Amino acid sequence: MRAGADGPVCACPDADCVVPGAHPFDPGLLAATTDERMIRWWWTRRPDAPVLLATGGRAPCAVSLPALAGARALRDLDAMGMRLGPVVATPTRWSILVAPYGLERLGELLYAKDSVPSSLRFHGEGGYLLLPPSTAGTGQARWERAPLAGSARPWLPDVEAVVDALVAASTATPGGGSRLAY
Repeated sequence: MRAGADGPVCACPDADCVVPGAHPFDPGLLAATTDERMIRWWWTRRPDAPVLLATGGRAPCAVSLPALAGARALRDLDAMGMRLGPVVATPTRWSILVAPYGLERLGELLYAKDSVPSSLRFHGEGGYLLLPPSTAGTGQARWERAPLAGSARPWLPDVEAVVDALVAASTATPGGGSRLAY
């Protein structure tokens, strides 16, 4: 990502990119790896490349919502005594990492709801999530709740356990229920 006269400009070929710096570009997401040598080589070529988590499969998934609704949801989940894992925050969105889930299970879960705000995003199989300390067009990603130090596999709640609170927080937050904000 680089800065332009009108704000952040993405390194991708889309001049009107709506999520500058917050998505894979070169190499593409399908080339994701944990191989230390490959990562070192990529960052030698692009030291400003974002750190992305390829979600789904055996990797964590996430549910994200606008930042104000995310802060409200976190307070509500804490008040309920809900155990949470890592939470990623950007200036515009908060993402709660959850245990891996499949589209069929997610579809059944959402079908049972009266309504689901369009501002909720589900990062599952084939998706990705921007991780700290990456910078996107809206600012730097940070850990609102960091993974425990030395934890290669952090504990993650089930998506079903948190989705009701996220729907309620998105719906109750002014402008948080139907607005799509990056």
